[in-house]
Amino acid sequence: MDEKPDLAQIKAYTKAAWMAGDYPSFASYLEPGAREMLAGWAIPSGCRLLDVACGAGQVSLPAARAGVKITGVDIATNLIQKAKAQAASEGLTARFDEGDMEDMPYSDAAFDVVVSMLGVMWALRPERVASELLRVCKPGGRIILVNWTPTGLMGQIIERSRAGSPQVTPPPILWGDEKTVRDRLGRGVRELRLERRMYPSLRYPCGPQEVAEIYFRDNGPGRIMFDLLSADQQAAARVGLAQVFRSANRATDGTVLLDAECLEVTAVRA
Repeated sequence: MDEKPDLAQIKAYTKAAWMAGDYPSFASYLEPGAREMLAGWAIPSGCRLLDVACGAGQVSLPAARAGVKITGVDIATNLIQKAKAQAASEGLTARFDEGDMEDMPYSDAAFDVVVSMLGVMWALRPERVASELLRVCKPGGRIILVNWTPTGLMGQIIERSRAGSPQVTPPPILWGDEKTVRDRLGRGVRELRLERRMYPSLRYPCGPQEVAEIYFRDNGPGRIMFDLLSADQQAAARVGLAQVFRSANRATDGTVLLDAECLEVTAVRA
């Protein structure tokens, strides 16, 4: 009989993965699109906002600059430290906590808005994090999530990277499936809007081969898996991912411009 995976060991591995590489650099290419989506959410100054799986503050810091009362939480110690340092250097009023999104250190109904940009999809126990999102959001408050879809470019890359690995947790891209999101959040919300859209402004100032290197070098989980491959497997992975970006590229000037479908979730807490 197969042994049940140890949750503590998996969480420790997950934390190490997100602390590997250089995620702030990796996420910098996502920042223009994140700022555009944040602007569309029209979160008012003075609002209490929780950014779940906040990374180094790609959403939190722009929101704090606009006067939103920010709290960010992430499992990666180094990313929280970087977010704190950046907020301090700008004189921003923002709180950043190291913590587990499946067991967040906040009281019930503590926030007016709870957001997660490509974050909650990586939770090991989706139902647990869904319960936490609902718990910390006040009745009538908003929960806003952005997740890659199963059929979009990034969703396909994620599934490709998982192929051949032990599947001990649910696929992250199920957070980009409408029915799954309804099942996970539906009973706790009174309104739920799901919109498939292209992630805005996903551009890299380099060619497809260099973009593949960014994914294997700077993206922590990608780097962890890449480092486990043999030299021949690494070479094949580089060629394969570069070809994916080459085929999807809409730019003609030597850079890479990608259409990557995401699901934007907007819920109102019951």
